[in-house]
Amino acid sequence: GAMFKARHLIENFFCKLKEFKRIAMRSDKTDRSFAAMIYLTAAIINSR
Repeated sequence: GAMFKARHLIENFFCKLKEFKRIAMRSDKTDRSFAAMIYLTAAIINSR
């Protein structure tokens, strides 16, 4: 159902976030982008 679909989307989003984090760890330049990504994720999850 819709709940499973939303959960699946969120899990995929966190997988992407982990990949992004791995990249962010490599350079300080992306720290601000990483913080923005976290706020964006929180906003998306809260809007559901």
